Amino acid sequence: MSDETTHHYKMITYEKVDGVAWITLNSPERYNALVKEMREELREALEDSSKDDEVRAVVIRGAGKAFSAGGDLKAMAEWTPLKAVRELKEMGTAFVIERIIREMPKPVIAAVHGYALGGGFELAMSCDIIIASDDAVFGSPEINVGLMPGSGGTQMLPRHVGEKKAKELIFTGDRITAKELERMGAVNKVVRTGELMDAVDDFLGKIKDKSPVVLAAAKEAINASLELPLNAGIRYEMQVFSQLFSTEDQKEGTRAFLEKRKPRWSGR
Repeated sequence: MSDETTHHYKMITYEKVDGVAWITLNSPERYNALVKEMREELREALEDSSKDDEVRAVVIRGAGKAFSAGGDLKAMAEWTPLKAVRELKEMGTAFVIERIIREMPKPVIAAVHGYALGGGFELAMSCDIIIASDDAVFGSPEINVGLMPGSGGTQMLPRHVGEKKAKELIFTGDRITAKELERMGAVNKVVRTGELMDAVDDFLGKIKDKSPVVLAAAKEAINASLELPLNAGIRYEMQVFSQLFSTEDQKEGTRAFLEKRKPRWSGR
């Protein structure tokens, strides 16, 4: 990969710069509503990022005044139950995107400003790290239009804020600030408006300095902790930990520590 690569899409922008894939939801006049075409382009960009060994991390952000105000209600107006099932399975919804993000062997960061509502909230929750500006507002307002979260929200939100708060937010459709979510541990960091990209760059600087193969292993083990009973999770962690001793990066990391120098990671 060259120092900078740009892929051309209609609804997103997708650039790779110095080992980071920057994916920008780019429909600001619609507050980056997750229409079908945008979801499909987002899925394609994420799949490409996942397969590119030179991409060390991925950042998802929104153009204009919002991260994403959610799903395409206009398209959903005529859905039947059968069509809803078909669309949710086939057209690359946030749930499919969430699985790609979760299984991707590299960190994915949501850089959130403005509205992150409905599907936009679900997309942010799917990411490994959420860094937000203090003007960011999150919410699951589907109840107000006769719906409920349908792209993973009822499953992810309780894991982020606990059962009781998740039910409150989904039952009422109330919005919640980035600062409130930060206090709950559901947002990693909140910064002043205008400083969001600086904060993202600072975080990227920290993780780009780590072994990509170890980052991938750590992400895999943490994800497993949310699905396995504790004893099974500990056994799984032991397996992943042990496998790291077959990697070049583990040997290099140990040598560099003993030789009091900075490690030179190969990603193998």
